[in-house]
Amino acid sequence: MTSFDALARVRASFDRQGLMTHLGARLGTVAPGLVHILLPARPEVTQQNGYFHAGATSAIADSAGGYAAYTLFPEDTSVLTVEFTMNLLAPALGDHLEAVGTVLKPGRTLTVTRLDVYAVDGDQRTMVAAGQQTLIQVAARPER
Repeated sequence: MTSFDALARVRASFDRQGLMTHLGARLGTVAPGLVHILLPARPEVTQQNGYFHAGATSAIADSAGGYAAYTLFPEDTSVLTVEFTMNLLAPALGDHLEAVGTVLKPGRTLTVTRLDVYAVDGDQRTMVAAGQQTLIQVAARPER
């Protein structure tokens, strides 16, 4: 599969994700083994103190890592998260969050990714969360 095919497949799948749509997240960079997801600041994705909510932060990180793995999977497969851990490093304030999923170890069945999340405020970028994820490659099934 060419990276163009992977880009089209990732974009089509991302557009069908109800949670990403609900959160207002959008797809950024898509390259083999690398995906960025952006989440604009708005009240619906914050917690009681005005910081980005850990749930929203973790959700975009999980999707970024999943799609990073998906860019390397054969066309007749799909991706599911097996597990992931996130460490929240700093309160997340800014114009938007940027989740970066990077494949660390691709595999025929399991793939491991690194998850980094940055709060972006103007030209300042601060790492606010870091994690790791394991994904499984499964036979494709129709996406809704």
